[in-house]
Amino acid sequence: MIEEFLTQGVRDVEEALRKAAAAEVTPRFRQLAEGDVVEKSGPHDMVTVADRRAEELLTADLAALLPGSVVVGEEAVHADPSTYEAIRGDAPVWIVDPVDGTRQFVQGDPGFCMLVALAVAGEVLASWTYAPALDQLAVAVRGKGAWLDGQPLVSGAPEAGQDLEVATSHPDFTTEEQKRALLGLRADGVRPRPCGSAGLEYLAVAKGELDAVAFSWELAWDHAAGLLLVAEAGGASMTLTGEPFRIGGGNALPFTAARDAATARRVVGLLASGA
Repeated sequence: MIEEFLTQGVRDVEEALRKAAAAEVTPRFRQLAEGDVVEKSGPHDMVTVADRRAEELLTADLAALLPGSVVVGEEAVHADPSTYEAIRGDAPVWIVDPVDGTRQFVQGDPGFCMLVALAVAGEVLASWTYAPALDQLAVAVRGKGAWLDGQPLVSGAPEAGQDLEVATSHPDFTTEEQKRALLGLRADGVRPRPCGSAGLEYLAVAKGELDAVAFSWELAWDHAAGLLLVAEAGGASMTLTGEPFRIGGGNALPFTAARDAATARRVVGLLASGA
């Protein structure tokens, strides 16, 4: 059933994303009213009415596309953390971030996106990254490649002798130990900078426009789609201990995703030196 869906159903997910964006996200971009934005854990962790309603629409549409599948969405997990456990189960699971980069969305910055990944038993099989304000849609299918607006994505390798540009976690989302590890990136030949929308940073790596990311949190809705996108574009990822990232959690953090394996190893080495 899954293989058949990956052959025939990819465009159905694209349509579900475009539908949710058109109904709930785009009409509210730069049009949020008072009371439409609420802080969750702090000023850098917000939710809007667009997040909630887009997730509700995607939850209904995605579950209908694949009988027996379940949906794990960021806002549903915020309401009931136990629903996150479905990621570790055997049923096909849709992992949804209805608005990745909510801070940018609230500020009227077009640098936000909508993320969907399809996983089974902890393995991500397909992913969709849709940036409605930028009119960009990236898709990846395990073993079949990655595309941006229908064109193949190839991450390539950083140019020899050039500084590595690495997008890193916001300090609000790092422990003291993780901050020390990230300090390892303040080295000659590396230009760390704060990350924006995680989904769009992964897309930049897959496009070869950003050399790597180094993130210190592991919530699946932020990473599942982008990690597959980077991998299918030819990139690589690994945790602080050099192991593959597990979407079910329990990773050694920070971790990286990079344009190629050599860059991933270099970034992990720098993080380990800081730790």
